[in-house]
Amino acid sequence: MIVLEVGDIVKMKKKHPCGSDEWKVIKVGADIKLSCMGCEHEIILKRSMVEKNTKNIKKNL
Repeated sequence: MIVLEVGDIVKMKKKHPCGSDEWKVIKVGADIKLSCMGCEHEIILKRSMVEKNTKNIKKNL
């Protein structure tokens, strides 16, 4: 299980239609709310989908 915290930047395997592949974690729970770093579009995904499609995590210090 990947440990995510609010404020972390997650790099996904696939790009968003705007061209960005980085997402900021807004809310963590059974579902994870993400905001696109390119266009600020917000989505809610199941934790399993986020864990499966995550390539890299930049921790918020």
